[in-house]
Amino acid sequence: MKLTNTRFTFTVLLLFLLLHFSGFSQSKKQQELEERRRELRREIQQIGVLLFEGKKEQKSALSLVEDLDFKIKVRKNLISITNQQANLLTREISSNQTKISKLRDKLKELKADYAEMIVKSYKSRSNQNKLMFLLSSTTFQQAYKRLQYIKQYADYQKLQAELIKTETAKMQALNVELLAQKKNKQTLIEDNKRAKSILDKDREQQQTLIKAIKTNLSQFTTQLKTKQLESNRIDKEIRKIIQAAIAASNKKAGKSSKLKVFSLTPEQKILAANFTANKGKLPWPVVNGVVKLRYGNNPSPIDPSLTIKSNGVRIATSKGGQVRAVFDGVVQGIMTPKNGNNTIMIRHGNYITVYKNLSKFYVNKGDKVTTKQEIGEVITNKASGESILSFGIYKDSSTQNPSQWIYRL
Repeated sequence: MKLTNTRFTFTVLLLFLLLHFSGFSQSKKQQELEERRRELRREIQQIGVLLFEGKKEQKSALSLVEDLDFKIKVRKNLISITNQQANLLTREISSNQTKISKLRDKLKELKADYAEMIVKSYKSRSNQNKLMFLLSSTTFQQAYKRLQYIKQYADYQKLQAELIKTETAKMQALNVELLAQKKNKQTLIEDNKRAKSILDKDREQQQTLIKAIKTNLSQFTTQLKTKQLESNRIDKEIRKIIQAAIAASNKKAGKSSKLKVFSLTPEQKILAANFTANKGKLPWPVVNGVVKLRYGNNPSPIDPSLTIKSNGVRIATSKGGQVRAVFDGVVQGIMTPKNGNNTIMIRHGNYITVYKNLSKFYVNKGDKVTTKQEIGEVITNKASGESILSFGIYKDSSTQNPSQWIYRL
């Protein structure tokens, strides 16, 4: 009886642990999806404020198409995440329904066993019967074993009663959780319906604008190529400054000026190592912003055969947005071209962070800066009303993807 009792208890405990950790894993995944959904909803709100509020009347059709394309992509991500949440809830609901069904069967069995034990206890309920059972023992050892049996049987009855209470409470909790899950799933379905409705409206508006632009596609193509040429020219100037800094560091270290990487002092090596150690954790260069253009080759939303190449990211921020250094470093250089694309470059060992499109500077070349220190202000385009910061990262003279360095960019 004791061995059976121990095995039964172990089986119940193992089942409880398996159910617990399975539920925990699913809940954790659900929490991650919900957090991502909140982020996307906040991003959509920021897109509305930073790209559309009070700016629609001033913007060109081309800018509106680009902004709508960005907004549509984010909303599609939101819909996708919401679908994942709903699908996960469907699996969790199904799992809980299976658990409840198993618990019902288990409770039925436990109650039947318990009822049988009660009947047996009733039949042998008198103390005289128990006493006769003990006195009829042929040896002291047999009497001791019978006494232990009576005690274990009583304990087992108590255990069965407690198990019935525990399993009943567990089933009630699962029923409550199931109702909440079904309610959450319905909420997610309604949210997605609304999101899809807004998405369809944005697509319709975008298609109308694209249709109007395509009547004069050559003008659009010229505008895009002019912007790309200007961007390439500035990037070329930045690269020249970086290469000159590399050559100067090698000359100072007594090495060949033809080397393509920085020669670092012990202090600069430590700074570079700290910068690398913070990969993926660096702060945003602005307090509020959304990434309007990603690193690399971006297809045009109007003509996919045309590509917009970006050596960094373009971040839309608020008017008068303050620009911050993303890490400790030294101001390597400041560019003030005639077109107004004012640029600050900050060196962090053999890494350079680049901040373009500034209207004001708060630092000078050679200044030491600290993480999150304000270094300037983003320029606001008078025609569109937009404030766009172009941000880039270089390792020596090679561009890096800022999304891999800045926290949740």
